[in-house]
Amino acid sequence: MYLLRLAVKSLGNRRFSAILTVIAIALSVTLLLAVEKVRTEARASFASTIAGTDLIVGARSGSVQLLLYSVFRIGNATNNIRWESFQHFAEHPRVEWAIPLSLGDSHRGYMVMGTDHRYFEHFRYGRRQSLSFTAGDRFDDLYDAVLGADVARELGYGLGTELVLAHGTGAVSFVDHADKPFQVSGILARTGTPVDRTIHISLQGMEALHVDWQQGMPARGAAAISAEQAREMDLTPKAITAMLLGLTNRISTFAVQREINQYRGEPLLAILPGVALQELWSLLGVAEKALFIVSGFVVLTGLVGMLTAILSSLNERRREMAILRSVGAKPRHIFGLLLLEAFSLALAGVLLGLAFMYLGLWIAQPVILSQYGLYIAITPPSLYQWGLLGVILCASILMGSVPAWRAYRQSLVDGLSIRI
Repeated sequence: MYLLRLAVKSLGNRRFSAILTVIAIALSVTLLLAVEKVRTEARASFASTIAGTDLIVGARSGSVQLLLYSVFRIGNATNNIRWESFQHFAEHPRVEWAIPLSLGDSHRGYMVMGTDHRYFEHFRYGRRQSLSFTAGDRFDDLYDAVLGADVARELGYGLGTELVLAHGTGAVSFVDHADKPFQVSGILARTGTPVDRTIHISLQGMEALHVDWQQGMPARGAAAISAEQAREMDLTPKAITAMLLGLTNRISTFAVQREINQYRGEPLLAILPGVALQELWSLLGVAEKALFIVSGFVVLTGLVGMLTAILSSLNERRREMAILRSVGAKPRHIFGLLLLEAFSLALAGVLLGLAFMYLGLWIAQPVILSQYGLYIAITPPSLYQWGLLGVILCASILMGSVPAWRAYRQSLVDGLSIRI
């Protein structure tokens, strides 16, 4: 214990260099833990986005692309699928339920999705949790809209708020559907998934927005169809973007998937959400490993800085070591003192790094959520992260043994030499 007190006092005498060393280690630890935290939370967030869905079906493209635009609202579909194809598989004897999804519009950067009541009944997230409302209810009128929790919070919308949707999915749109405004009928409870950043309308409402459009442009003058005129029209969708299927028996998943992929009506692709997620992680695995290696080298750089600081002070501290020897300290005590100093610096850096990481998460959490739709939970370090910190502390002991050994050798030489 007296060695620890002596090590702390010794570091206090060199507080400026000690503080700089601790900060360097803390920043490197912050980077390492932040990379690991974002990686694990991103995987958990993606994995909890959809549950209970056996197949996702869309136009033939890539499985990862289909997963991204249908579930995570990232990217765009290469093509739509015909409404007749949806009805065909919705009535399939092995399909228990089918949810149609229609994408392509937005509102102030938030994705608008057309669907029907089956979405609120059968869509599950997390541990098979169903969607619930904090205010209002699902859409009943043609121009009703149901908001995700983040949309309502960030835009300050409540029940009855009128909103004008825009054509396209970009943050900025030059064509609005101003002639057919929608009204908020419900606000969903927070889910921590892309649902929170989505505006939900009915398939008929999505069709009404584009009923008078021709070749990607709205009709003008007498050819334009008003909101009230649209109510009197047949608004059965002609096409949708994708569909989610729940099967009566999971054993038949591969059989239904093969049937959809070989469907002669039009080229379709059916994917299993879990398999597509694994494919996505395999694509991102190289980048994850690269980030981890870079952050590992940053930690190593911080520890080398600590080693350099201790080594550079050894010659200046020979008088200190001689005084310690004169009052009865043995060479092994000198060795232990330097080792404790290195460990104390690393421990202080690790603790400060943890504090920096949680402070950074607390500040960045709403920004990451609003910009990328990714919810990073502020939770205690996992066993793996504690293991990483343990490795850092062990590495600091190994690093500290180098100057400790030098001090031990110098202590022996100084103790044996006769100086006049």
